[in-house]
Amino acid sequence: MKVILRQNMESLGQIGDVVEVKSGYARNYLIPRNYAYAALKGNIQALEVEKKNLESKRKQEVQAAEKLSAEIEKVSISIPVQVGEEDKIFGSVTTQMIADALKEKGYEIDKRKIEIEEPIKSLGIYTISVKVHTSVSAKVKVWVVRE
Repeated sequence: MKVILRQNMESLGQIGDVVEVKSGYARNYLIPRNYAYAALKGNIQALEVEKKNLESKRKQEVQAAEKLSAEIEKVSISIPVQVGEEDKIFGSVTTQMIADALKEKGYEIDKRKIEIEEPIKSLGIYTISVKVHTSVSAKVKVWVVRE
């Protein structure tokens, strides 16, 4: 049975590809989960419209992400921590702490989108990468200061 993919699937292909699969796989898995639909003339035309809508939606998402990235890069946050001898931090600065500090500034960022290359275990200024979108990331200055 020939189907048109509505989502990227590693084992089959990309969005819009017409692929040949077994009819049971198409009827019981791909079509009910909206991963694909039957390759009929009307569906091929509907796919073209859907591709245009997806492309315009993606462009809007990227533009919004770039705008948010520019705003976030202007922000610097400070995280007060307890320190011991020789200015060593008890524990380390986590992505959750950075996400909470950004939330106080008015930016709702998921902690999983914050990337710390190596653990922050001392006072200082650090540049942290924040994934705003799959193709857009921002750099945030984090000041780790004594509490």
